[in-house]
Amino acid sequence: MPEQPSVQVTAAEISRIAGVTRATVSNWRRRHEDFPEPSGGTESSPLYDLQAVRAWLASRGHASAASPAEELRTTLRLHGGDGAGGTADLLLLVLAAARHSPDDLAATVRLPDADLAARAERDAAAVADAVPGDDADRAPFKAADAPVLRALYVCVRDEGGQAALGVLAERQLEDSGASGAYRTPAPLADLLARLLPGAPTRVLDPACGSGSLLAAAARRGARELYGQDVLPVQARRSAVSLALTASEDDTKVTVRAADSLRADAFPELLADAVLCNPPYGVRDWGHDELAYDSRWAYGVPARAESELAWVQHALAHLTPGGHAALLLPPATASRASGRRVRAELVRSGALRAVLALPVGAAVPLHVPLQIWLLRRPEPGGPDRTSVLFVDTAETTMPAGPGDTGAAPRTRGSGGRAALLDWERISDRALRAWHAFTDSPDTFEGEPGVARAVGVVDLLDDMVDLTPARLVRASRAEVDPAKLSAEIEASRLDLVEASESLGRAADYDGWNAADGSARDWRTATVSDLARGGALTLLRTVPEGARGRDEEGGGTGDETRPVLTAADLALGSGPTGDPAKHRNETAPVIAGGDVLVRAVASGSGPMARVAGQAEAGALLGHQVHLFRPDPARLDAWFLAGFLGADDNIAGASTGSTVVTVNPGRLRVPLLPLEEQRRYGEAFRRVHELRAEAQRATRLAEETARLLAGGLTGGQLLPAEDVNPSR
Repeated sequence: MPEQPSVQVTAAEISRIAGVTRATVSNWRRRHEDFPEPSGGTESSPLYDLQAVRAWLASRGHASAASPAEELRTTLRLHGGDGAGGTADLLLLVLAAARHSPDDLAATVRLPDADLAARAERDAAAVADAVPGDDADRAPFKAADAPVLRALYVCVRDEGGQAALGVLAERQLEDSGASGAYRTPAPLADLLARLLPGAPTRVLDPACGSGSLLAAAARRGARELYGQDVLPVQARRSAVSLALTASEDDTKVTVRAADSLRADAFPELLADAVLCNPPYGVRDWGHDELAYDSRWAYGVPARAESELAWVQHALAHLTPGGHAALLLPPATASRASGRRVRAELVRSGALRAVLALPVGAAVPLHVPLQIWLLRRPEPGGPDRTSVLFVDTAETTMPAGPGDTGAAPRTRGSGGRAALLDWERISDRALRAWHAFTDSPDTFEGEPGVARAVGVVDLLDDMVDLTPARLVRASRAEVDPAKLSAEIEASRLDLVEASESLGRAADYDGWNAADGSARDWRTATVSDLARGGALTLLRTVPEGARGRDEEGGGTGDETRPVLTAADLALGSGPTGDPAKHRNETAPVIAGGDVLVRAVASGSGPMARVAGQAEAGALLGHQVHLFRPDPARLDAWFLAGFLGADDNIAGASTGSTVVTVNPGRLRVPLLPLEEQRRYGEAFRRVHELRAEAQRATRLAEETARLLAGGLTGGQLLPAEDVNPSR
C-alpha cells in the first residue's frame, strides 16, 4: 500500500481530529505563526495538508481525540490502498479480527510493524473463502501497511466489526467510482422481513447491497442466506457483514458478485422467501438479450420496466407457496408500459399486496416507495380473488393530554433523511397484512388505510395498483354521526393543547447578557467521565462484542425500548424488545440524559429521562449520559449537549452524520448556577413538546373537517355568516 501524499483536510476535519471546536482551530490559525499554511481550497474554505497538521498537533501535545472509526478513516486517507483491491483485502481482516477477543486484539496492536503485517496476513488467509473475490490476486500485507492495520484492529476492538466495515466500504465505493449504492434503513429491512409469513429458512436477495435485508431475515431465523450484487464491493461487504452478524454456527452464507438478471449465480435455487431492494429506473437491464428468458412467466417486461423484471426474477426463485417482498418505486404500480405484466400478476394471484410507504422511507428520499408482496402460485392451489392495498403514507394517531407529538413526519423532497415513526408504520402494515392472510375473503378494511380489492375490479384498462387511489373510503362507508363525534373529540383535545401551549409560552425567565455573549471554560464529556462526574453508556449491538463478552442482552423481553425516533419525535419508548434480545442494552433510569447518535432530521437531539422512560431499554443510535447529581444538573447537561454548535463540533461523516459523545463539551459552572440553566432548559423542552402536540392536533382536526365537508358527511351551519 504505497503512501498517498498531500491528503488535504478542512478546518472542520482538523477540529474532529484534535477534539476541539472549529472556533479553536480558527484561533490556532490566527495566533500561531507555525500553524500549517493552506495547501489548497479557497480563501473562504482553505484546505490543509493532513500530515503537516498531524505533525503540528503532535508538536503541541495534542493527541488525536478522534473515534477509532474516524482514526481509521483518516489513516486510510494517509496510507490508503492501491484502489479498491487494497481495501478489499482489509475486508477480510475485519472478519478475522472480529473473531478474536479484545485482549487478543490489544496484544496484536502492540506488535512491531513486520510482525503485525505477518499476523494480519495469517488472519486474512484464514477467512479468505468466506468473501467473494480471487484470493490469488491478493497482495500480501507488508510492514509499510502497519498504520492502517493497527487502526483497523483498534476500530474492531473498540467499536466492533460493523463500524470498521462501514469505513472500509465507504472508502472502497469512493475508490471504485460506484454510484447508486445505498443501504436499506434498518427499520425498513426489519419490516420487509417481518412481512414474510412463517419462518423461512432459505432466503435470497438478488440485489443484496450491504446485506441488510438478509441480516434482517437471519434475525428472524433464516439459516441459509444467498446474496448477489452487481458491485463486487457490495458483495464483499455483504458477505463480511452477514458473517459478523450470523448468530448461529450453522448459518450458511453464500454471496456472489454478478448481475442477477444477466448472470444469475443461483439458476437452480428455489428459496423459501426472497427479499429485495432492486435498482430503480435502469433501462440497460438486458431487455434485448433476455427477451426469451424462461423467468418471464407473466410477460416480457418492457425496456422501461426493469422493476417488473426483478419481480419476475424473484418469483422464479421461489418454491411454490413461497413469498417475496420487494421495495419498488410508485411508478411500477401505474406506468402504462407495465400494464400487461401487472394484469397477469393480479390475474394469476401472484401479487398479494401493495403497501405504500411515507416519503423519505429510503433513498430516493423524495419518492414515496412501495412494498410489493408476492406469492408463487401453487399448482392446484386456491384461487386468489382479491389483493390487499395499504397506505401508511399518512399515519396519524390520536393525541392525549400527555402526548408530546409522536406523529410521524417527513422532510418531503428536501433531500435529508425523513423523521418517521417506524413502529407505527410497521404496526399498521403488519396488522392489515396478517388479518388479510388469515382470512382474505372476509377481510374488513379500514377506510383510507387498508382495503382488499377484488381482482375483477383491478383488471381495467390501466391496472393502476396505487394504494392511495384504492384505499379511499366511499361516501357510504363513513358514518356522519361517528365522524362528527370524532371531530368534536379532536377539537376539544386541540383546545386543551392550545391552553397548555399558552401556559408554556408564558415563561420569561431570562435576562440579556451585559455587553457581549458570555463565555465559559468547558470540558469534554471524555474528561468529565474520567473524573467521575458522569458515566457514558451505550447498547452493544449483536456482532459487535468480542468472543469473551456475554451475549443475550438483558434477558428481559418485556421492557420497551427507547429509540432515536422516540427522542426526535418526543414520544415515550416504542421500540420492540424482541428485536434487541441478542444485545447488551442498559436500563434507563430517571435523570439520565439521552442524546441521539445521528445528527439528521429534525426534532430535539437531547432530553432528560423521566417517568415514561425509566425502566426502558436503551435502543440503537442513542447515547446515555448518567450524571452524578452532586456534580451535574441533568437538564443543564441535556441543554448544552444538545446545542447545535456542540453537536456540529462533535460530529463526523457526510451522508450519515454521527455524534462522537466523548467530544461533546460542557461548561464548567457551579451546581447552583447549573440548576438555574437546567430550569430554563426544562421550560424550553416543555414549550417544544406542547407546540408539537398542538400542531399535530390542529392538522388532524383540520384534515377531518375538510374531509367531512368534501365527502358530504358534514354540512356548514346555516346560522354562520360568511366572513368577507
